[in-house]
Amino acid sequence: MQNNHLRSVSLSNWEVLINTQMKKVILIGFLMFAGFGAFAQKFAYVDTEYILKHLPEYKSSQNQMNVLSQQWQKEVDANFTAIDKMYKAYQADQVLLTDDMRKRRENDIIEKEKDAKEFQRQKFGPEGELFQTRAKLLKPIQDKVTAVIADLAKTKFLDFIFDKSSESTMMIYASSNYDLSNDVIIRLGYKPGSTTGVK
Repeated sequence: MQNNHLRSVSLSNWEVLINTQMKKVILIGFLMFAGFGAFAQKFAYVDTEYILKHLPEYKSSQNQMNVLSQQWQKEVDANFTAIDKMYKAYQADQVLLTDDMRKRRENDIIEKEKDAKEFQRQKFGPEGELFQTRAKLLKPIQDKVTAVIADLAKTKFLDFIFDKSSESTMMIYASSNYDLSNDVIIRLGYKPGSTTGVK
């Protein structure tokens, strides 16, 4: 009776061992199959920042943005400088002013500050003129580059192309064999390595 019990215990241990070995074999087979599937996919990357530096229309749009930004920033600075002068004059005159005059000047300063902040928001805010102008100028350029990248992906039978310069995509290692940035620049009609937009 005890012999049968030992035999059933040793058989169940044997079955556990076989099940464990089978699970390992199945897991290894699955990992190998998944690995072969990963090798079948082709990846590449581009550096859109590098590509855009080669495009004269991008440089031109950047220059337009800089001119607008500097012009509006001067206006914002002038508005706040005027407010600062108004406030200093108010402080100097405060002891000589009646209550009514004091309230009127305080209200003038507050209104001027509101106007200055509103102007700043209209020009530089998330939905401001600078943002909208940038989107309007850059969209055709981005569409052009995206179309060339999509065409390259089809002709080179690539499954994925990552943007190396994008903050959301981080690459720890990238072989230069997969960098298509120069191919994109050539297809756009420019010479790689020359950031002056020479064709």
